Amino acid sequence: MPGPAARAPGSRASAASPLTPSRRGAIDPFYVMEVMKAAAAREAAGGDVIHMEVGQPSTAAPRAAIAAATATAQRDPLGYTLALGIPALRAAIAGHYRSYYGLDVPAERIVVTTGSSAGFLLAFLAAFDAGDQVALGEPAYPAYRNILKAVDLDPAMIVTEMETRFQPTPAQINAQAPQAKGVLVASPANPTGTMLGDAELQALVDDCAAKNRWLIVDEIYHGITYGGRARSVLALTDQAIVINSFSKYFSMTGWRLGWMVVPEQLLRPIECLTQNLYISAPGISQVAGVAALSAYDELEENVARYAKNREILLNELPAAGFDRMAPADGAFYLYADISRFTNDASDFCKRMLAETGIAATPGFDFDRGRGHYFMRFSFAGATDRMVEAARRLKAWTK
Repeated sequence: MPGPAARAPGSRASAASPLTPSRRGAIDPFYVMEVMKAAAAREAAGGDVIHMEVGQPSTAAPRAAIAAATATAQRDPLGYTLALGIPALRAAIAGHYRSYYGLDVPAERIVVTTGSSAGFLLAFLAAFDAGDQVALGEPAYPAYRNILKAVDLDPAMIVTEMETRFQPTPAQINAQAPQAKGVLVASPANPTGTMLGDAELQALVDDCAAKNRWLIVDEIYHGITYGGRARSVLALTDQAIVINSFSKYFSMTGWRLGWMVVPEQLLRPIECLTQNLYISAPGISQVAGVAALSAYDELEENVARYAKNREILLNELPAAGFDRMAPADGAFYLYADISRFTNDASDFCKRMLAETGIAATPGFDFDRGRGHYFMRFSFAGATDRMVEAARRLKAWTK
């Protein structure tokens, strides 16, 4: 008796057994990218857009970084580098900690990464096992939550309050996520721009040590502060995992270059993960990074512009009705309570883009519970555009 006929190559699979994607990809989109698409569509149709949605500098990379990259591209084959980064860049980052913070951080504990995003993935994979819970304050940068979910970790969102600068406290963490194996904080934070004070940072360090939890600190906005320099957690402990990047202060978002400072016991696991997941960060970006670390004067000019933009908006936006905002200690964001206008931040931002040409990000990207009453303005753009945005907003809300 003949057997069943073989299905010809390329024929349609049975409807009873469809191929389905992994649940790891069933995470929320990064909604600011959706706002960017809407803004781009408006521009493509000939409309004017003031970009206050995207958290990236509008300034170019430091001139020395561009020159170094250009010379390297013309001279070298640009092959793979060592997984942990080229020695010159690791040494230069260690020098940055000495000159900027007065800290002695061994170059051997520095890991060069493909942007801070890769740093978070490597940290999560190296420090935690599937199913572990990691506590982080809400509102928060949405990729934290989404990366944790994608690697089968459990993000425990800690409800924070304006009174504590939207930063989680040990008491809140222990009450809301007592089983957490780790804590993730950012200072300055996205979307709020708030910073942890010395006492608050020390309290988190001490509590994590007492509870045997990993502490991960996002320091990507260090350098962009308005009331004195941010303090690195490395001044308090050598057991924290620090994530940083060339994207913000160094104005090199598209170069995809970041770094980690990790405890010694994580170094080899992270090296093995890097070798297999990425091989190495982009070689040309690493060469540029070495040069960028000597461009402080140029970078401080950028920060002075952010400070001017911040001052303009803090002075002008209350007249447009945006009079409840998180303390903007650092970064280039204002996180505004818009409950007087709406209970649907997404619709509010869509109308604002359509009627004023101003693109901003609705708060639910950062806070799934209360974000419908908030929105985030980025003031990383040109100063004249911030002046114009304030003018349009005052006219629109009236």
